[in-house]
Amino acid sequence: MSQTQTNAALPAQPIADGQAIPTRKVLRSWLLDLSTRGYVYPIALLIIDLIIYGFLLYFAITAPHWALRLLSGLVMGFWIGRIFIIGHDACHQAYTPNKTLNKVLGRIAFLVSLSPYSLWDVGHNVMHHGFTNLKGVDFVWEPKSREEYAAMTPFQQRMERLYRNGWSAWLYYMVEIWWKKMFWPNKKTQPARRPSFFWDNVLVSVYAVLWIGAIIIGANAAGVNVLSALFTAFVVPFVFWNGMIGIVVYMHHTHEQIKWYDVKTEWTAASPFVTTTVHLTFPLRIGALVHHIMEHTAHHLDATIPLYKLKQTQHRLEEMLPNRIVVQPFSLKWYWRTVGMCQLYDFRTQQWLKFDGTPTTPANA
Repeated sequence: MSQTQTNAALPAQPIADGQAIPTRKVLRSWLLDLSTRGYVYPIALLIIDLIIYGFLLYFAITAPHWALRLLSGLVMGFWIGRIFIIGHDACHQAYTPNKTLNKVLGRIAFLVSLSPYSLWDVGHNVMHHGFTNLKGVDFVWEPKSREEYAAMTPFQQRMERLYRNGWSAWLYYMVEIWWKKMFWPNKKTQPARRPSFFWDNVLVSVYAVLWIGAIIIGANAAGVNVLSALFTAFVVPFVFWNGMIGIVVYMHHTHEQIKWYDVKTEWTAASPFVTTTVHLTFPLRIGALVHHIMEHTAHHLDATIPLYKLKQTQHRLEEMLPNRIVVQPFSLKWYWRTVGMCQLYDFRTQQWLKFDGTPTTPANA
Protein backbone atom coordinates (compact mmCIF):
# COMPACT_ATOMS: atom_id res chain seq x y z
CA MET A 1 0.00 0.00 0.00
CA SER A 2 1.40 3.41 -0.90
CA GLN A 3 2.01 6.24 1.54
CA THR A 4 -0.75 8.30 -0.10
CA GLN A 5 -3.28 5.49 0.12
CA THR A 6 -2.44 4.84 3.78
CA ASN A 7 -2.63 8.49 4.78
CA ALA A 8 -6.06 8.71 3.20
CA ALA A 9 -7.29 6.46 6.04
CA LEU A 10 -6.21 9.01 8.64
CA PRO A 11 -8.92 11.31 10.01
CA ALA A 12 -8.70 14.94 8.97
CA GLN A 13 -8.35 16.01 12.60
CA PRO A 14 -7.04 14.28 15.74
CA ILE A 15 -9.64 12.41 17.79
CA ALA A 16 -10.85 14.90 20.40
CA ASP A 17 -11.24 14.01 24.08
CA GLY A 18 -15.01 13.80 23.83
CA GLN A 19 -14.95 11.35 20.94
CA ALA A 20 -14.80 7.59 21.30
CA ILE A 21 -11.49 5.96 20.53
CA PRO A 22 -11.80 4.22 17.13
CA THR A 23 -11.71 0.45 16.97
CA ARG A 24 -8.40 -1.35 16.95
CA LYS A 25 -8.89 -2.23 13.28
CA VAL A 26 -9.28 1.44 12.37
CA LEU A 27 -6.29 2.50 14.46
CA ARG A 28 -4.12 -0.16 12.89
CA SER A 29 -5.19 1.00 9.42
CA TRP A 30 -3.49 4.30 10.22
CA LEU A 31 -0.19 2.46 10.64
CA LEU A 32 -0.06 0.20 7.59
CA ASP A 33 2.80 2.07 5.97
CA LEU A 34 4.87 1.53 9.14
CA SER A 35 4.40 -2.21 9.33
CA THR A 36 6.67 -3.08 6.42
CA ARG A 37 9.72 -5.15 7.35
CA GLY A 38 13.06 -5.76 5.72
CA TYR A 39 15.92 -8.26 5.88
CA VAL A 40 19.30 -6.53 5.76
CA TYR A 41 18.95 -4.07 8.65
CA PRO A 42 17.34 -6.46 11.19
CA ILE A 43 19.74 -9.32 10.46
CA ALA A 44 22.74 -6.97 10.64
CA LEU A 45 21.41 -5.52 13.90
CA LEU A 46 21.23 -8.95 15.52
CA ILE A 47 24.69 -9.95 14.27
CA ILE A 48 26.25 -6.74 15.59
CA ASP A 49 24.57 -7.11 18.98
CA LEU A 50 25.72 -10.74 19.23
CA ILE A 51 29.30 -9.78 18.37
CA ILE A 52 29.29 -7.10 21.07
CA TYR A 53 27.78 -9.62 23.50
CA GLY A 54 30.64 -12.01 22.71
CA PHE A 55 33.27 -9.36 23.47
CA LEU A 56 31.52 -8.46 26.73
CA LEU A 57 31.45 -12.12 27.75
CA TYR A 58 35.15 -12.39 26.97
CA PHE A 59 36.01 -9.35 29.09
CA ALA A 60 33.72 -10.47 31.92
CA ILE A 61 35.79 -13.67 32.07
CA THR A 62 39.34 -12.52 31.33
CA ALA A 63 39.71 -8.80 32.16
CA PRO A 64 42.84 -8.33 34.32
CA HIS A 65 41.02 -6.75 37.30
CA TRP A 66 37.86 -7.94 39.05
CA ALA A 67 36.31 -4.46 38.79
CA LEU A 68 36.68 -4.52 35.00
CA ARG A 69 35.17 -8.01 34.91
CA LEU A 70 32.26 -6.82 37.08
CA LEU A 71 31.67 -3.79 34.85
CA SER A 72 31.77 -6.01 31.76
CA GLY A 73 29.26 -8.35 33.38
CA LEU A 74 26.87 -5.51 34.13
CA VAL A 75 27.05 -4.18 30.56
CA MET A 76 26.68 -7.74 29.32
CA GLY A 77 23.44 -8.02 31.31
CA PHE A 78 22.17 -4.90 29.60
CA TRP A 79 23.21 -6.31 26.21
CA ILE A 80 21.30 -9.51 26.92
CA GLY A 81 18.27 -7.24 27.31
CA ARG A 82 18.95 -5.60 23.94
CA ILE A 83 19.25 -8.95 22.21
CA PHE A 84 16.14 -10.25 23.97
CA ILE A 85 14.15 -7.32 22.58
CA ILE A 86 15.16 -8.44 19.09
CA GLY A 87 13.97 -11.97 19.93
CA HIS A 88 10.75 -10.51 21.32
CA ASP A 89 10.20 -8.72 18.01
CA ALA A 90 10.89 -11.90 16.05
CA CYS A 91 8.51 -13.86 18.26
CA HIS A 92 5.78 -11.36 17.32
CA GLN A 93 6.63 -12.00 13.64
CA ALA A 94 7.55 -8.32 13.44
CA TYR A 95 11.27 -8.55 12.68
CA THR A 96 11.54 -9.73 9.07
CA PRO A 97 8.87 -10.60 6.47
CA ASN A 98 9.67 -14.34 6.69
CA LYS A 99 7.95 -16.33 9.47
CA THR A 100 10.41 -19.21 9.45
CA LEU A 101 13.37 -16.85 9.59
CA ASN A 102 11.76 -14.96 12.47
CA LYS A 103 11.42 -18.19 14.44
CA VAL A 104 15.08 -19.01 13.86
CA LEU A 105 16.32 -15.51 14.70
CA GLY A 106 14.01 -15.36 17.72
CA ARG A 107 15.35 -18.60 19.15
CA ILE A 108 18.94 -17.46 18.60
CA ALA A 109 18.26 -14.12 20.28
CA PHE A 110 16.45 -15.74 23.21
CA LEU A 111 19.37 -18.07 23.97
CA VAL A 112 21.45 -15.40 25.71
CA SER A 113 18.68 -14.80 28.27
CA LEU A 114 17.90 -18.54 28.63
CA SER A 115 14.33 -17.87 27.47
CA PRO A 116 12.45 -20.77 25.81
CA TYR A 117 10.93 -19.29 22.66
CA SER A 118 7.64 -21.22 22.50
CA LEU A 119 6.82 -20.74 26.18
CA TRP A 120 7.46 -17.02 25.91
CA ASP A 121 5.22 -16.97 22.84
CA VAL A 122 2.29 -18.42 24.79
CA GLY A 123 2.73 -16.38 27.95
CA HIS A 124 3.53 -13.09 26.27
CA ASN A 125 1.91 -13.03 22.84
CA VAL A 126 -1.28 -14.87 23.78
CA MET A 127 -1.90 -14.06 27.45
CA HIS A 128 -0.24 -10.69 27.97
CA HIS A 129 -0.91 -9.10 24.59
CA GLY A 130 -4.28 -10.72 24.12
CA PHE A 131 -5.60 -9.66 27.53
CA THR A 132 -3.38 -6.83 28.77
CA ASN A 133 -4.25 -5.84 32.38
CA LEU A 134 -7.18 -8.26 32.61
CA LYS A 135 -6.86 -10.00 35.94
CA GLY A 136 -6.93 -13.76 35.85
CA VAL A 137 -5.47 -13.90 32.35
CA ASP A 138 -2.60 -11.42 32.11
CA PHE A 139 -0.38 -12.59 34.95
CA VAL A 140 2.57 -10.18 34.54
CA TRP A 141 2.71 -7.81 37.54
CA GLU A 142 -0.96 -8.55 38.18
CA PRO A 143 -1.89 -6.57 41.33
CA LYS A 144 -3.56 -8.26 44.28
CA SER A 145 -6.76 -6.97 45.83
CA ARG A 146 -7.07 -6.21 49.56
CA GLU A 147 -9.00 -9.43 50.01
CA GLU A 148 -6.41 -11.52 48.18
CA TYR A 149 -3.58 -9.97 50.16
CA ALA A 150 -5.38 -10.52 53.47
CA ALA A 151 -5.93 -14.20 52.59
CA MET A 152 -2.21 -14.78 51.94
CA THR A 153 0.06 -16.55 54.38
CA PRO A 154 2.59 -14.34 56.20
CA PHE A 155 5.32 -15.67 53.90
CA GLN A 156 3.30 -14.87 50.77
CA GLN A 157 2.62 -11.35 52.05
CA ARG A 158 6.34 -10.82 52.68
CA MET A 159 7.12 -11.98 49.15
CA GLU A 160 4.48 -9.67 47.66
CA ARG A 161 5.96 -6.73 49.58
CA LEU A 162 9.45 -7.77 48.52
CA TYR A 163 8.51 -8.01 44.84
CA ARG A 164 6.93 -4.54 44.91
CA ASN A 165 9.54 -2.74 47.02
CA GLY A 166 11.19 -1.14 43.98
CA TRP A 167 14.46 -3.05 44.34
CA SER A 168 13.41 -6.64 43.65
CA ALA A 169 12.02 -6.65 40.12
CA TRP A 170 14.86 -9.03 39.25
CA LEU A 171 13.63 -11.52 41.84
CA TYR A 172 10.00 -11.22 40.71
CA TYR A 173 10.82 -11.90 37.08
CA MET A 174 13.32 -14.65 37.80
CA VAL A 175 11.01 -16.54 40.16
CA GLU A 176 7.46 -15.78 39.02
CA ILE A 177 8.00 -15.60 35.26
CA TRP A 178 11.21 -17.34 34.21
CA TRP A 179 11.45 -20.13 36.78
CA LYS A 180 7.77 -20.91 37.29
CA LYS A 181 6.41 -20.37 33.79
CA MET A 182 9.25 -20.81 31.31
CA PHE A 183 12.27 -22.83 32.47
CA TRP A 184 11.06 -26.44 32.75
CA PRO A 185 7.74 -25.42 34.33
CA ASN A 186 5.72 -28.00 36.23
CA LYS A 187 2.16 -29.02 35.40
CA LYS A 188 0.71 -26.66 37.99
CA THR A 189 2.22 -23.51 36.48
CA GLN A 190 2.10 -24.67 32.85
CA PRO A 191 -0.53 -27.41 32.46
CA ALA A 192 -0.34 -27.42 28.65
CA ARG A 193 2.29 -29.64 27.10
CA ARG A 194 3.69 -29.22 23.60
CA PRO A 195 6.76 -30.77 21.99
CA SER A 196 8.10 -27.28 21.27
CA PHE A 197 8.05 -26.45 25.00
CA PHE A 198 10.30 -29.45 25.69
CA TRP A 199 12.73 -28.85 22.85
CA ASP A 200 13.04 -25.12 23.47
CA ASN A 201 13.92 -25.87 27.08
CA VAL A 202 16.48 -28.42 25.90
CA LEU A 203 17.93 -25.73 23.62
CA VAL A 204 18.34 -23.12 26.36
CA SER A 205 19.64 -25.73 28.81
CA VAL A 206 22.34 -26.76 26.34
CA TYR A 207 23.23 -23.12 25.87
CA ALA A 208 23.44 -22.64 29.65
CA VAL A 209 25.88 -25.56 29.89
CA LEU A 210 27.96 -24.16 27.02
CA TRP A 211 27.91 -20.68 28.61
CA ILE A 212 29.14 -22.00 31.95
CA GLY A 213 31.64 -24.30 30.25
CA ALA A 214 33.09 -21.41 28.24
CA ILE A 215 33.53 -19.40 31.44
CA ILE A 216 35.38 -22.24 33.17
CA ILE A 217 37.66 -22.85 30.18
CA GLY A 218 38.26 -19.13 29.64
CA ALA A 219 39.01 -18.46 33.31
CA ASN A 220 41.53 -21.31 33.50
CA ALA A 221 43.23 -20.13 30.31
CA ALA A 222 43.45 -16.55 31.62
CA GLY A 223 44.55 -17.53 35.11
CA VAL A 224 41.37 -16.06 36.65
CA ASN A 225 39.64 -17.61 39.66
CA VAL A 226 36.83 -19.75 38.24
CA LEU A 227 34.28 -18.82 40.90
CA SER A 228 35.04 -15.14 40.38
CA ALA A 229 34.60 -15.54 36.61
CA LEU A 230 31.32 -17.43 37.06
CA PHE A 231 30.06 -14.60 39.22
CA THR A 232 31.01 -11.78 36.83
CA ALA A 233 30.24 -13.57 33.55
CA PHE A 234 27.14 -15.57 34.50
CA VAL A 235 25.49 -14.56 37.77
CA VAL A 236 25.86 -10.78 37.39
CA PRO A 237 24.64 -10.53 33.77
CA PHE A 238 21.78 -12.97 34.34
CA VAL A 239 20.55 -11.15 37.47
CA PHE A 240 20.97 -7.78 35.75
CA TRP A 241 18.95 -9.00 32.76
CA ASN A 242 16.16 -10.27 35.01
CA GLY A 243 16.09 -6.93 36.80
CA MET A 244 16.06 -5.07 33.51
CA ILE A 245 13.07 -6.90 32.07
CA GLY A 246 11.30 -7.03 35.42
CA ILE A 247 11.45 -3.30 35.95
CA VAL A 248 10.69 -2.41 32.32
CA VAL A 249 7.53 -4.54 32.25
CA TYR A 250 6.52 -3.12 35.64
CA MET A 251 6.81 0.45 34.38
CA HIS A 252 4.96 -0.38 31.15
CA HIS A 253 1.76 -1.39 32.95
CA THR A 254 1.95 0.06 36.48
CA HIS A 255 1.08 3.73 36.79
CA GLU A 256 -1.38 5.80 38.78
CA GLN A 257 -3.34 6.48 35.56
CA ILE A 258 -3.25 2.87 34.31
CA LYS A 259 -6.18 0.65 35.29
CA TRP A 260 -6.55 -3.07 35.77
CA TYR A 261 -9.83 -4.94 35.28
CA ASP A 262 -11.41 -8.12 36.57
CA VAL A 263 -14.56 -7.95 34.42
CA LYS A 264 -13.95 -8.68 30.74
CA THR A 265 -16.80 -6.51 29.43
CA GLU A 266 -15.44 -3.49 31.33
CA TRP A 267 -11.95 -4.26 30.06
CA THR A 268 -13.16 -4.51 26.45
CA ALA A 269 -15.07 -1.22 26.69
CA ALA A 270 -11.95 0.59 27.94
CA SER A 271 -10.02 0.28 24.63
CA PRO A 272 -7.25 -1.66 26.44
CA PHE A 273 -5.01 -1.75 23.37
CA VAL A 274 -4.40 1.98 23.97
CA THR A 275 -5.20 2.69 27.62
CA THR A 276 -3.34 -0.03 29.54
CA THR A 277 0.23 0.83 28.58
CA VAL A 278 2.66 3.64 29.39
CA HIS A 279 4.93 5.43 26.95
CA LEU A 280 8.09 6.11 28.96
CA THR A 281 10.29 8.86 27.59
CA PHE A 282 13.99 9.32 28.31
CA PRO A 283 16.59 12.00 27.56
CA LEU A 284 19.74 11.52 25.49
CA ARG A 285 18.24 8.99 23.07
CA ILE A 286 18.31 6.33 25.79
CA GLY A 287 15.18 4.78 24.24
CA ALA A 288 17.23 3.81 21.19
CA LEU A 289 19.60 1.82 23.42
CA VAL A 290 16.72 -0.52 24.25
CA HIS A 291 15.51 -0.74 20.64
CA HIS A 292 12.54 1.62 21.28
CA ILE A 293 10.63 -0.88 23.41
CA MET A 294 9.54 2.08 25.57
CA GLU A 295 7.27 3.21 22.72
CA HIS A 296 4.99 0.62 24.21
CA THR A 297 1.52 1.84 23.27
CA ALA A 298 2.39 1.48 19.61
CA HIS A 299 3.72 -2.00 20.23
CA HIS A 300 0.57 -3.14 22.05
CA LEU A 301 -1.74 -1.68 19.46
CA ASP A 302 0.04 -3.53 16.65
CA ALA A 303 2.74 -5.99 17.69
CA THR A 304 3.68 -6.54 14.03
CA ILE A 305 5.27 -3.09 13.82
CA PRO A 306 9.04 -3.73 13.77
CA LEU A 307 11.12 -2.23 16.57
CA TYR A 308 12.97 -0.05 14.07
CA LYS A 309 9.70 1.78 13.27
CA LEU A 310 8.15 2.02 16.74
CA LYS A 311 9.29 5.60 17.35
CA GLN A 312 7.49 6.86 14.23
CA THR A 313 4.42 4.80 15.07
CA GLN A 314 4.18 6.09 18.63
CA HIS A 315 4.51 9.68 17.40
CA ARG A 316 1.67 9.20 14.92
CA LEU A 317 -0.61 7.69 17.56
CA GLU A 318 0.01 10.50 20.01
CA GLU A 319 -0.70 13.06 17.30
CA MET A 320 -4.01 11.42 16.39
CA LEU A 321 -5.07 10.53 19.97
CA PRO A 322 -4.04 13.57 22.03
CA ASN A 323 -4.39 13.15 25.81
CA ARG A 324 -5.50 9.52 25.46
CA ILE A 325 -2.12 7.84 25.86
CA VAL A 326 -0.22 7.93 29.15
CA VAL A 327 3.14 9.55 28.40
CA GLN A 328 5.51 9.53 31.36
CA PRO A 329 8.94 11.16 31.42
CA PHE A 330 11.11 8.80 33.41
CA SER A 331 12.66 9.97 36.66
CA LEU A 332 13.67 8.22 39.86
CA LYS A 333 11.26 10.48 41.73
CA TRP A 334 8.35 9.25 39.56
CA TYR A 335 9.46 5.63 39.87
CA TRP A 336 9.63 5.65 43.66
CA ARG A 337 6.34 7.53 43.84
CA THR A 338 4.74 4.79 41.74
CA VAL A 339 6.25 2.09 43.95
CA GLY A 340 4.72 3.79 46.99
CA MET A 341 1.30 4.24 45.37
CA CYS A 342 0.73 1.08 43.35
CA GLN A 343 0.88 -1.82 45.78
CA LEU A 344 -2.64 -3.31 45.84
CA TYR A 345 -5.67 -2.62 43.66
CA ASP A 346 -9.40 -2.20 44.26
CA PHE A 347 -11.01 -3.60 41.12
CA ARG A 348 -14.47 -2.39 42.12
CA THR A 349 -13.53 1.29 42.47
CA GLN A 350 -10.48 1.03 40.15
CA GLN A 351 -8.12 2.56 42.69
CA TRP A 352 -4.52 1.81 43.49
CA LEU A 353 -3.92 1.17 47.18
CA LYS A 354 -1.09 0.90 49.67
CA PHE A 355 -0.52 -2.42 51.41
CA ASP A 356 -2.47 -1.12 54.41
CA GLY A 357 -5.50 -0.56 52.14
CA THR A 358 -5.19 3.23 51.93
CA PRO A 359 -6.33 4.48 48.47
CA THR A 360 -3.69 6.45 46.58
CA THR A 361 -5.72 7.34 43.47
CA PRO A 362 -9.30 8.67 43.04
CA ALA A 363 -12.15 6.20 42.76
CA ASN A 364 -13.18 5.36 39.17
CA ALA A 365 -10.95 8.14 37.87
